[in-house]
Amino acid sequence: MSRRIEIEITSLSGEVATWRAAGAKLPKGVLNAALVPGGAVVGNVYRADVEQYMEGMEVLSVMAPKTASPLDPHHERIERIPSAKQGPDVVVTYAPKGRGGSRREGGRDGDRDTRSPRREGGPGRRDGSASRPDRPDRAERSAPRRDESVSSSGAESTSPERAKRPSARPTGGRERHGAPSAERGARPGRPGRPERSGPPGQPPMTTTHRNALLATLSPEQLPVAEQLLRGGMPSVRTAVAEQNKNAVAQGRPTIDPATIERIAEDLLGKTNVALWKDRAAGAIGAGRELRLRDLRAVVTSAKTVSLDEEARAQLKELQVALTARLEHLRTQWNERLESAVASKNVTEALSLVARPPDMSTRVSADMAVKVVAVVSEVLTAEQDPTLWKQVVALAVETSIRRNIKPTGIPDDESCKAVAIHNAGAIPELAKLLGMRVPPPPPPTQAHRRTVTRRAS
Repeated sequence: MSRRIEIEITSLSGEVATWRAAGAKLPKGVLNAALVPGGAVVGNVYRADVEQYMEGMEVLSVMAPKTASPLDPHHERIERIPSAKQGPDVVVTYAPKGRGGSRREGGRDGDRDTRSPRREGGPGRRDGSASRPDRPDRAERSAPRRDESVSSSGAESTSPERAKRPSARPTGGRERHGAPSAERGARPGRPGRPERSGPPGQPPMTTTHRNALLATLSPEQLPVAEQLLRGGMPSVRTAVAEQNKNAVAQGRPTIDPATIERIAEDLLGKTNVALWKDRAAGAIGAGRELRLRDLRAVVTSAKTVSLDEEARAQLKELQVALTARLEHLRTQWNERLESAVASKNVTEALSLVARPPDMSTRVSADMAVKVVAVVSEVLTAEQDPTLWKQVVALAVETSIRRNIKPTGIPDDESCKAVAIHNAGAIPELAKLLGMRVPPPPPPTQAHRRTVTRRAS
């Protein structure tokens, strides 16, 4: 698919003109001067439709550059004059809630209208109603209406039970439209949650060395190198097959895959070194914030690349950082293990032995003897069955399990079942049960955790 860019004519030789991207060194190429409207002029900038191929760019058409629009010299621009703001077309008034209350109330907790009933006369009557004859009083009803529970004349018509009854909602409650009451103070703020530290992302990478490599390549090598940096040789083969498929569909000539593969093989070593140096530079810049396994992965991947002098210096710096971090973790691990053995914290000691900071870290012989002695003292017949089963389950996961010597099994069916199940890992349990020592269980394979890559 073609795309449009701005090009600058750099030289003109007969019917052939050389060009480059306006304001940049790359991309660049040659074109037929007849494509330029009005003739090609060195230094002028044009708009061009170009097609990207594996061997370079081809200019399909050239157009004059865009010109700036005039600034409306004849005042022909249509301006929008905003109208003045008006009130809302619809006013919504909510009816009060609750059994009590009248439509004439000023608010939910406000005083009722103090006007006197019209039948009693007085200033509360309408104008011109004095000439009307008074209505005869109606007979007393057994139950008053709800809106007559509180009279404007005072406490004469208000029952003491109703007077003592609390209002439907406290004074400090929320108003009708959700606004806070003036009598209630500001709501105290909730304590903020601690920010969760999400899983660390992928190791940072720079593009310095890759950009430097791409700047030294010719236009024919540039698209091949870009595909190599994306996915190696498989990416190059896929791009060639896709381009040939489109060329056949459009009736254009195809390219030779063997030629492109030879170019890719020549560039493969350079692209791999540039990619590794960018990874190494990102790891060096991250420092101690980089995860240990990511640092180890960068150091290990150097074995698959032919390094130059700069890459060797980066590798040496990364190896020093990796060794220092491993030594720090091993020192902390040994200190915690010694503390657990000294305090006879069996579960902590077994957990540390089962999970060393590094796969190459092993328990020393002296420390292994101490841990075995502490664990063997706990595995007695008088021990709590729950703790006994927990210690056995932790001991099975360690490398010193076959040296542990339990002195007894609690009188519990579940403990006996656990002992029978783990007799192959701890042979002394089989002797306590009076059974033949079964073969040791096969080594368990650690399940690799799936690494979720974040979209960049």
